Amino acid sequence: MNNDMRWINVKFADNSENRVKEGITLEELSLQFPDKSKSKIVAAKVNNDIRELNYHLYENCQVEFIDLTADDGMRIYRRSLYFILIKAVYDLFPDRKVILSHSISKGVYCRVEGQTELLESEVKMIAARMREIVDRRIPFVKRIIPTDDAKKMFITNGKLDRFHAIEYRKKPYVSIYNCDGYEDYFYGYMTPDTGFVDIFDLKYYAPGLILRFPDKSDPSCLPDFREQKKLFNIFKEYKKWGHILGVDNVGDLNDIIQAGQISDFIRVSEALHEKKIAQIADMITGSPDKKKIVLISGPSSSGKTTFAHRLAIQLRVSGLRPVTISLDDYFVNREQTPLDENGEFDFEALEAIDVPLFNKHLSELICGNEVEIPIFNFPNGCREKFGRKLRIEDDQIMIIEGIHGLNEKLTSTIPKETKFKIYVSALTAMNIDNHNKIPSTDSRLIRRIVRDFQFRGSSAVSTIKRWPSVRRGEEKNIFPYQEEADIMFNSATIYELSVLKTLAEPLLSEVDNTHPEYAEARRLIEFLGYFLPIESKEIPLNSIIREFIGGSCFY
Repeated sequence: MNNDMRWINVKFADNSENRVKEGITLEELSLQFPDKSKSKIVAAKVNNDIRELNYHLYENCQVEFIDLTADDGMRIYRRSLYFILIKAVYDLFPDRKVILSHSISKGVYCRVEGQTELLESEVKMIAARMREIVDRRIPFVKRIIPTDDAKKMFITNGKLDRFHAIEYRKKPYVSIYNCDGYEDYFYGYMTPDTGFVDIFDLKYYAPGLILRFPDKSDPSCLPDFREQKKLFNIFKEYKKWGHILGVDNVGDLNDIIQAGQISDFIRVSEALHEKKIAQIADMITGSPDKKKIVLISGPSSSGKTTFAHRLAIQLRVSGLRPVTISLDDYFVNREQTPLDENGEFDFEALEAIDVPLFNKHLSELICGNEVEIPIFNFPNGCREKFGRKLRIEDDQIMIIEGIHGLNEKLTSTIPKETKFKIYVSALTAMNIDNHNKIPSTDSRLIRRIVRDFQFRGSSAVSTIKRWPSVRRGEEKNIFPYQEEADIMFNSATIYELSVLKTLAEPLLSEVDNTHPEYAEARRLIEFLGYFLPIESKEIPLNSIIREFIGGSCFY
């Protein structure tokens, strides 16, 4: 036995402690304790800070392995897969460039741009090359270089999108990854080598392709492919808006801010929103079937409430008098509320709503009869003894906002021709650069962190802690029905993250490494570091962003 060997204590997420050799890597540790994870381990948190698997441990610490059932794990898996795709295209078609565009159908839509349009046979060639790269288990080698050196390198290599991405960043260094001689810049961590990323597929989707990967709910296989044409088209519309405004990535936005031209940019952005809302109002009023109910649904922090107010104004311009009905008043009494898998009240389940009564009242209102709308007392968890009387006249239309609005079961007895369904979400399609896309989920989370602090007194820690539960509810109750919408409205504004940055960064900076949410807070701070700030005074009072930062004219 080597008497010079030194030992350290490692405490795992299950509170067990083990004595291991000083200097052990996280990958070696994961192989020693395979029972500490549910699926393939791709990284770990060391004292709540994310580290790659080649990280060495030299002192006592807490370690939580990150596997593919975790959001961080899937982010690392996808990022590594993006690099493999980019490397494969470079190997086969060095004159073409890959642009990661947006999430769609449980995958990511990518453009492969060159002098000729991508062919289906070429997609098969790329997939085969990716398999070869995975089978070779090529290491992802990271090197850290000064930011100024990285800027010079990107200019020299003609990667101006990468240069613009870091042009205004204050961080003094940049992480560059190398895969078999091909170097690239990525925002975030990687797996140790290409062999970790073995479950994927490519689907030709003219004029580009969809890169498919597992979902954290079952990382052992690919989910079924479900085409989402309406969602795809709304992303195309957002890209078109970006071209109208002259902004394809964060660097373009920062250039406008730096040039002092952001006020005009914001006015045009908001005008595009208003034009779209007016078009939706015209669709409702111009329908050959007389619409009596507008159902609005979408995930958390989509700006549904402000959208509903702005739509109501446009409907009034068209001669209608909107009436708002809250689904919250149709909650069943607390003792009848269904429970989730943890035994907690599941207020997001459809069964938490008195659907028969809701349908009965809507039918009566459509017929011109008077009903007594219930009033739900949330502190007491039951309805008030008396509700409010309501009758719908011929020039009135009901607006109903709620997470189940697109689910036909909510209004099953109401004739389809009398309903108009709208899906609202903040669908960010702007990129940091060609190879680093901005997830819509991150934009919505940052919106919610700011809003919860402004109006609900909640800390960033509290909001981040609740977010996985919110996302599970969306996956179950909202996303499966989004293609049922008659129209989709993208509530994202190209400039908003520069506004939210000024309010979110101080809140995220308060999260220290004693909290499990520290890694997520640090990730969001890193992300916001790409954006130059915009002062909130520039934002119109009717903007959807006011729903989150305050000062809205509607509240």
